[in-house]
Amino acid sequence: MSKYRSNLPFSDGRYFLTDGGMETDFIFHHGIDIPHFATFELLKKPGMEKFIQDYFKKYTDIAAEHNAGFILGGLTWRANNDWGAKFGYDTPDAVDGVVKKVIRYLIEIRDKLETENMPIVISGSLGPRGDGYDPGNPISIEEAKKYHSAQIRSFFDSETDIVSALTMTNTPETIGIVLAAKEIGMPIAVSFTVETDGNLPTGMSIKEAIEKVDENSNAYPAYYMINCAHPTHFSHMLKEDGAWKDRLIGIRANASKCSHEELDNSKELDDGNPVEFGQEYREILAVNPQIKIIGGCCGTDHRHVFEAAKACIQF
Repeated sequence: MSKYRSNLPFSDGRYFLTDGGMETDFIFHHGIDIPHFATFELLKKPGMEKFIQDYFKKYTDIAAEHNAGFILGGLTWRANNDWGAKFGYDTPDAVDGVVKKVIRYLIEIRDKLETENMPIVISGSLGPRGDGYDPGNPISIEEAKKYHSAQIRSFFDSETDIVSALTMTNTPETIGIVLAAKEIGMPIAVSFTVETDGNLPTGMSIKEAIEKVDENSNAYPAYYMINCAHPTHFSHMLKEDGAWKDRLIGIRANASKCSHEELDNSKELDDGNPVEFGQEYREILAVNPQIKIIGGCCGTDHRHVFEAAKACIQF
């Protein structure tokens, strides 16, 4: 039985933190190889369970210091049929086993780190079927619904509290994912990625994307976020007014101001300036007080999340 699925604790004004860019942190700061960003494979390696737990504790310590909750996820972003097959998980049952193994592990971490004043929500991370930067030829709504249902069902059958569809590049696939979650009865959050102009890789604005998904799902997502883009890429888009902004309550930004293409081709980590990163979050939240979920994405680590929390959370 999940702990928060039927009573998600996001409506009482409390801030929630997430971790930063796990993959880039592990690769560039710790020399850990992560083929295809498939972090679920790390659990096979000796000592990695303790290492990952210690990694998350850095963030839960920050959350506790700022009287915030924490959203515990990651590891399953690539745990779908296509990406799983690259690692020998070539049947639906095999992929299902991977997802449930990860969630059991995250539950163990929650049991050790959660406190009465720091609720920890278990998030099942779900990624695009294809590339997280390039929409390529987006699959149809129906195809996406059918494809992603398997992973969402695995989350539903585990103790996952909410599914987080991260780094979404287009609306057809996103709508299919949301409709699959709705049919299964699983809460879901949607996080879009944008290019340096603040628009999705398809050219659609954040406003249009949120409105499009809500229109086609009867506003089923619990909330929306932006991830995998620098604050300067999208902050101007959040100065517009409209009901859609009330639906956008989370940011997991990149440390680097580089484009997705530049990041893809980079051999070195650009981790930006954590203090500046925190101030950029503060400027966004000053005109977007509905944003209550703060975290990081590529190039960020606990320093960035600490500075963002320090700059934004008054308690």
